[in-house]
Amino acid sequence: MSRIGIKPVTIPANVEVKIDKNNYAVVKGPKGQLEQQLAKSMKIEIEGTEITVSRPNDEKTNRSLHGLTRTLISNMVVGVTAGFDKTLEIVGVGYRAQKQGNKLVLNLGFSHPVEMEDPQGIETAVEGTNKIIVKGIDKQQVGNYAAVIRDWRRPEPYKGKGIKYTDEVVRRKAGKTGK
Repeated sequence: MSRIGIKPVTIPANVEVKIDKNNYAVVKGPKGQLEQQLAKSMKIEIEGTEITVSRPNDEKTNRSLHGLTRTLISNMVVGVTAGFDKTLEIVGVGYRAQKQGNKLVLNLGFSHPVEMEDPQGIETAVEGTNKIIVKGIDKQQVGNYAAVIRDWRRPEPYKGKGIKYTDEVVRRKAGKTGK
């Protein structure tokens, strides 16, 4: 049984956190500002340089929201201080990526190149021709945009061609065997 909700979130010196009575959180830091509406049933207290989250009772929904609320606050604090990033790899002959201004251009074996414009608050970088790094301060936006890029050509199990996360393991299949 995990007790992630009990752990306090420490606030670094260069971060400013404001939470109003309706649990609307605003976190400002060196990389930017994040705002989010948190669960109204949770009791959030700022004591010095720590934020503690407590639940009103032990109902199942409140137990679930307890850990979630604490993690959302923690992700906001980490996002405005360090930021988040996801790294994708492109595997396959002729598959490559390049950056043109704020557009990511992918050649993935289609008859045309795939052009994707970076959403606001998200930045992409290309290392070499086969590594894409998605960076931003909002963990959810970074993960969603990385998933959208990956969906253009998911890794296939026979040759392993496609776009995959760097820490992802693609299960390979043997294929047909000849007589």
